Amino acid sequence: MVGAVLRYEVGLAWPTAAGTFPWTTLLINTVGCALIGVLMVSVDAFGGHWLVRRTLGTGVLGGFTTFSTYAVDAERLLAQRHPAAALGYLALTVLTCLAAVAAGTALTRRVFARRLAPATDAPAGAR
Repeated sequence: MVGAVLRYEVGLAWPTAAGTFPWTTLLINTVGCALIGVLMVSVDAFGGHWLVRRTLGTGVLGGFTTFSTYAVDAERLLAQRHPAAALGYLALTVLTCLAAVAAGTALTRRVFARRLAPATDAPAGAR
């Protein structure tokens, strides 16, 4: 519910006019996907409980991202006779969201590289 309320508030703050490109939904989904990448690596880095991943990832960020609205936005663009915009929106959303997850994951791995590094055995002479 928290994520859905946040998404709703962003939509109120930055509404998309009828027949225009749905930048707000694209932004929400892209930011949410980046945060999912950050969250998943952070949970691994700090040994978080599995419920943290489910609650924040699936719950909060799953509620924040809105792929049902993504589909409705594309359908509206088609219904309003903007097929190129609809197809562009469908492709751009998938590409930006995948890139956002990858970027969020990579950046967070760099930040927490030491915490994520596997433990190495002591040198042979130290045994």
